[in-house]
Amino acid sequence: MTQPMAPAALPEIPHGATARRLDWALLPPMTRRMVEGHLGSPVVSAESAGAGYTPGMAAVLTGRDGQRMFVKAASTKAQRAFADAYREEIRKLRAMPAGLPVPRLLWSHEDDLWVVLGLEYVEGANPVRPWRDDQLDASLDMLEVLADALTPAPAAMGLAPFADVDQFGGMAASWEFVARTVPDWPHREEAADLARRVGELVGDTLVHTDVRDDNLLLRPDGTVVLCDWNWPVTGPAWIDTVLLLLGPAGDGVDVEQVLASRRLTRDADPELVDVLLALVCGYFLEARTHPVPHSSPYVRMHQDWYSHAAWSWLSARRGWS
Repeated sequence: MTQPMAPAALPEIPHGATARRLDWALLPPMTRRMVEGHLGSPVVSAESAGAGYTPGMAAVLTGRDGQRMFVKAASTKAQRAFADAYREEIRKLRAMPAGLPVPRLLWSHEDDLWVVLGLEYVEGANPVRPWRDDQLDASLDMLEVLADALTPAPAAMGLAPFADVDQFGGMAASWEFVARTVPDWPHREEAADLARRVGELVGDTLVHTDVRDDNLLLRPDGTVVLCDWNWPVTGPAWIDTVLLLLGPAGDGVDVEQVLASRRLTRDADPELVDVLLALVCGYFLEARTHPVPHSSPYVRMHQDWYSHAAWSWLSARRGWS
């Protein structure tokens, strides 16, 4: 039987260096000239983002005049799924209210071959792992600011409810995969029953759905910016906090104390928190078994680690041995 185990530290995953990205120099000359036109001067350096698990170009570009910009680009032919994700991010950022801890969209370009977006440069770095209390607190503070400003979600975004989006509502089916491949997984049926209650995760807050350390930037003043707005939906205001806490839970942080103390989670229905944990755990248990893509050599390790983190946390909450 495959036993669920508590996640250890992150010895196999080179935190901050997981991405295998398209290089700036490999963009077509016309595309590079277009970007430089937006930047205002020729690019003299391109620092690729090392964190994350997607292969699209994502780099801080520095111009000859010292101006900086964060630019993403993906080929519509060779990287269609990622180009589509960038298209979605463009649309969501265009409708994002101003003044939030979110990188501003400066410009975008879409044609038959490339999707490109230019974002304001944010001086900062990802949180360290294992998580530090001060950096976690700052990240949770940021989520409270976003929840206050984005409840209700901006109508212009036309967001779907969490459970109505296939990539989230469909996660419950992953427990059927677990039933076929590891039928003696402990408490499998109870976890599956929880996950099937995904339709109860309702709310009118805009939730990011992908809040992890590699999507956060800690600025020198201690505040945090949340990046990568590809797939926001509407749902309970506490969803992003629980998703963020998966990493700290695996790192050994007392996340139950955090849930009890934070404004967005202290009154959350404990059963629905478990529904979310069961849902994402099933997803990671299935996703970790897929072939390793050449463009993201660490993504299955990442998903395996998160499956253990989610299962250990859920088991502790449910009193499962």
